[in-house]
Amino acid sequence: MTPKALGHIRVLDLSRVLAGPWCSQNLADLGADVIKIERPGSGDDTRAWGPPYAKDASGADTTEAAYYLSANRGKRSVTCDISKPEGQALIRELARHADVVLENYKVGQLKKYGLDYESLKAVKPDLVYCSVTGFGQDGPYAHRAGYDFLIQGMGGLMSVTGERDDLPGGGPQKAGVALTDLMTGMYSTIAILAALTHRDRTGEGQYIDMALLDVQVAMLANMGSNYLNSGKAPKRWGNAHANIVPYQTFACADGYIIVATGNDGQYQKFVEVGGRPDLATHERYATNPLRVKNRDELVPILAEMVKSQPRDWWIEQLEAVGVPCGPINDLHDVFKNPQVQARGMMIETAHPTAGKVKLVRNPMRLSASPAETDMPPPLLGQHTDQVLREVLGRSEEEIAALRTKGIL
Repeated sequence: MTPKALGHIRVLDLSRVLAGPWCSQNLADLGADVIKIERPGSGDDTRAWGPPYAKDASGADTTEAAYYLSANRGKRSVTCDISKPEGQALIRELARHADVVLENYKVGQLKKYGLDYESLKAVKPDLVYCSVTGFGQDGPYAHRAGYDFLIQGMGGLMSVTGERDDLPGGGPQKAGVALTDLMTGMYSTIAILAALTHRDRTGEGQYIDMALLDVQVAMLANMGSNYLNSGKAPKRWGNAHANIVPYQTFACADGYIIVATGNDGQYQKFVEVGGRPDLATHERYATNPLRVKNRDELVPILAEMVKSQPRDWWIEQLEAVGVPCGPINDLHDVFKNPQVQARGMMIETAHPTAGKVKLVRNPMRLSASPAETDMPPPLLGQHTDQVLREVLGRSEEEIAALRTKGIL
């Protein structure tokens, strides 16, 4: 059997919705035993975020929302009512057998249950404990609820996303996926792995404070740097680029194409293919700084040039001379793309109610310890009895008694 990179790690996952579950799914794909704690009866909020739902063998909807399926493979689901003392005691006992605790409750909410870092550190001193919130554990906004859409706006992403204000359709636009949640999940994954490495070297656990707003500000990348080094807030450029021209979409005779000329040589080949070699040496367009300065007069000329030929012609001709380009695909096109298929980015896994579910493969490719799992996203409470028997040594009678009391 191929060894798993995190096969020695157990994660107690108290998170729900997306940022936390995205992190714990990464850890599960890397081999960690992830125990997902859910509310009895309802579970993770995203279980109800449908349609669409996974289909069973007859084509009828199951109760498994596609949203939930996207972020929860490879985990074991345990139901536990943490608002009750006996439920809290179970979580503390599970934490004693865990390496990592991950949670995304509001600041201070778990302290009243005795499930905060200090409380669990008392039972597992080398515990790595990661909290994911909207605004972090301190500061004037710490007690506010944080949602991806709000953070995209507050954190500046929407100020640089969307069409230019002076063009039709101009205005702020959110990303098409919950990008801040996903990036927070990725940063949390990295932080947890760093903390585990530190623990393995020193024996010391630690607390990780992850905030969606912090992540959003950090992921402004060159836009943040542009502002800090110029004092001028970047504006929206739609499908164009603030620092490179041409680096945008163009309408062809029969559709749209992306042209991304990252240097002057690629620009020269682009206009030569289009039958306008004069634009390559023009005194106003010969270099990228000149093209950025004069974009409003150059881009309409390029747009007319591109309209003269169909999309596939442009792609074939530009690829032949090494100019980065590509189509704008919908998801039907994406999963039929030969490169996506060759890389195996769509996977199927057996599922207890749907028979099989289709999922997106983890993109991390490790040669010795692959990031993959054959465990589908679990049904609500599917592994409660198994985990309580295996990890805590509970008997069938003890488990039945907890279920009768409404703890499970």
